[in-house]
Amino acid sequence: MSALLPQLLLTGMTTGSLYALVALGFVLIYSVTGILNFAQGEFSMLSALVCATLLAWHLPLGAAALIAVAAVCALGALTERLAIQPAYGAHPLTLIIITFGVSMAFRGIALMLWGADPYPLPEFTPGPALVLLGGVLIRQAIWAIALSLTVVAALFVFFARTIPGAAVRACADNAFASRLVGISPRRMSLLAFTLSAGLGAVAGIVMTPITGATYDMGLALGLKGFVAAVIGGLANAPGAVLGGYLVGIIEALTTGYLSPGYGTAITFLVLLAVLFLQREGLVHGQQRQA
Repeated sequence: MSALLPQLLLTGMTTGSLYALVALGFVLIYSVTGILNFAQGEFSMLSALVCATLLAWHLPLGAAALIAVAAVCALGALTERLAIQPAYGAHPLTLIIITFGVSMAFRGIALMLWGADPYPLPEFTPGPALVLLGGVLIRQAIWAIALSLTVVAALFVFFARTIPGAAVRACADNAFASRLVGISPRRMSLLAFTLSAGLGAVAGIVMTPITGATYDMGLALGLKGFVAAVIGGLANAPGAVLGGYLVGIIEALTTGYLSPGYGTAITFLVLLAVLFLQREGLVHGQQRQA
């Protein structure tokens, strides 16, 4: 039993790092627009399938990954312009339903183009697994954790050190005041959707060598990312990262000690408990002001 714990913790950290990226996408869009984008998981799915297709066309893995991320970022921007922008100012529930529709559309298109069979990607650095703290960690898991932490750090630097990042933070803090100083919330919405799609794309490509890519993989990934975002606080980026790792570890421990079928149920029970005890999530953040 004790030997199993380190392995489960390492597994939870691996999946949690990917949930953290997806959760950050939810937080980024919600902070700027007040919208819960339930198509977030489909960005991960599409990037993974596009990358696998480009690799089958004999492109190098690095080039295929970069092209896939860029393509999904462009798709995120198009989603905002074509699906969200025309309904700008509508009731938030209407916009959430639109994102559900976009999610189902992406999933249907993926099924038609790629079918239901899984698509593999090779490990970024093939080699024997590493033994760490009494557990076994495959090399792709190290990539998953390292890349997620790198992307999160880069995102924080973007918000803290760049003018566009400061503009996004201003819209997240107070959209009305941002308009008074010449910042366009609609442009920041476009930037938020683009960055959010990129975060999901990175998560999808990094996880595919471990799990494979399928047309429906985005549904589960998006739900877990949403749970992580809510647990951490929908307006709090550090909380989303913490929530991602928490969800991953809870899922791994439940799978290892109870049953794989209980993982999702226990995760949502934790979500309900957090909402009952602390409605703003585990980590307090500034609430978005319209």
